[in-house]
Amino acid sequence: MPLSGQPRGTPVRASRAVGAVALEAAANSAEAPDVTAAQDRFIAFWGEMGTRWGVQRSMAEVHALLFIVGDPLSAEDVMERLGLSRGSVSTVLRQLVEWGLIQRARAKERADRREYFQAEQDVWKLFYTILRARKRREFDPLVEELGGCRVSAKGGRRSDREKAHDRRIEELLELCVFFDGLANTIAKSGKGIERATRLLARVLGGGK
Repeated sequence: MPLSGQPRGTPVRASRAVGAVALEAAANSAEAPDVTAAQDRFIAFWGEMGTRWGVQRSMAEVHALLFIVGDPLSAEDVMERLGLSRGSVSTVLRQLVEWGLIQRARAKERADRREYFQAEQDVWKLFYTILRARKRREFDPLVEELGGCRVSAKGGRRSDREKAHDRRIEELLELCVFFDGLANTIAKSGKGIERATRLLARVLGGGK
């Protein structure tokens, strides 16, 4: 079943080996071939980056598809475009919803009963969501584990070696607490932190 307003296209995994097939399929669609090819390139790139960040490739690719297409897509649409199994797509969509990266949505002009999903299109909100999710899953457990790495002082005086050990742990914890507070500020500040970031970029010569 064709995507809403999108070409049938060729699954991303297949397009890596037979890119000409993807371009030929796109040429027969209502959308320009270069758009489909560019979408597939972005999806493949996002999937590769996901693996470097410790995210499952299929999860990164599904998110990339929903983001770059923009319109709500069903599980069947995702399966067809990416060449993934129904079970894999169902699992990934559920995980992306739990992360807050996509939401269930209604597809206009499609009167079926299937579930549709749409990715957050505001890149700043997307950044905040990813930051919060990774903080909750990775950073918070790190801080908790570091707290348990101090030398246990059971009533006796600590040696210089023990004090030096605890000092290193405390310094790491202080750094973690600082970045934890910074992450919370970013996550809660919305447009304020966006404006501040853009201003800082201009000051540093990194933006217009």
